[in-house]
Amino acid sequence: MPLTINRDVFITCAVTGEGKTTHKNPHVPVTPAEIADSCIAAAEAGAAIVHCHVRDPETGEASRDPKLYREVTERVREASTDVVFNLTGGKGGDLYLGPPSNPMALSPKTDMGSAEDRMEHILECRPEICTLDCGTMNFAEDDYVLVNTPGMLTEMGRMMTEAGIKPEIEAFDTGHLWYARHLVETGVLDSPALVQLCMGIPWGAPDDLNTFMAMVNNIPAGWTWSAFSIGRNEMPYVAAAVLAGGNVRVGLEDNIWLDKGVPARNETLVARAVGLIEAMGAQIIGPEAVRDKLGLTKRAPV
Repeated sequence: MPLTINRDVFITCAVTGEGKTTHKNPHVPVTPAEIADSCIAAAEAGAAIVHCHVRDPETGEASRDPKLYREVTERVREASTDVVFNLTGGKGGDLYLGPPSNPMALSPKTDMGSAEDRMEHILECRPEICTLDCGTMNFAEDDYVLVNTPGMLTEMGRMMTEAGIKPEIEAFDTGHLWYARHLVETGVLDSPALVQLCMGIPWGAPDDLNTFMAMVNNIPAGWTWSAFSIGRNEMPYVAAAVLAGGNVRVGLEDNIWLDKGVPARNETLVARAVGLIEAMGAQIIGPEAVRDKLGLTKRAPV
């Protein structure tokens, strides 16, 4: 596929993920107030979309407590700064097996929820976008599997579509894009779909450019897509995604450093991405242009 640079780029900022990063960077937001403030700062720096997980305010560990999501949602929507709101749908598929000698001795960290459990905070908060991790994969740790079965994805995708929430298909490998096409072809998801290419996460798609272009070439014509890579390759993938015709994602979920030894903030990562994109001759588009492009409706405060 010939490369066509994207001249009208939107930035997504993933403000806080689930990783154990809070002790490495004091700017990783933990409480709902910190997460919301970081969303607003990222939007003011140029992000059109903010993607949110929540954390237990006491421990900093990942959570799927609907009350925490509701507080973040209310704070962001009541702010004077406009931004498209994107909540994760990824929690509740965490399978921690026992050791190889006894795999069915599941770890207490296992968190396997029903489709209704995993969608509770999304249906309550009604974000404009929510993520749909479109496949199962071995995920970094020895005995951890991120579980998203075809049946679970079909049910969650149907619930998103019926609620009028745009799914952002998170694709960690080419097979995830294959299944995403199936969800669209069977009417579970609407077309054109929205895709986020997730590069460099063990043990999904590695972040070399050949694999990246294989992922790009598997996205159906007419779909909107973004991409990111983690760690030190976050900014190179800003340039790669724009050059290949896509949009970009940055943020402390994916990378906690601005430079070697310099802890990042979400707004500084967004500002650096803005500089790279504009230096390539492209322009940054804001939340209203993204809503027009994706067919979104701005939500009122909860």
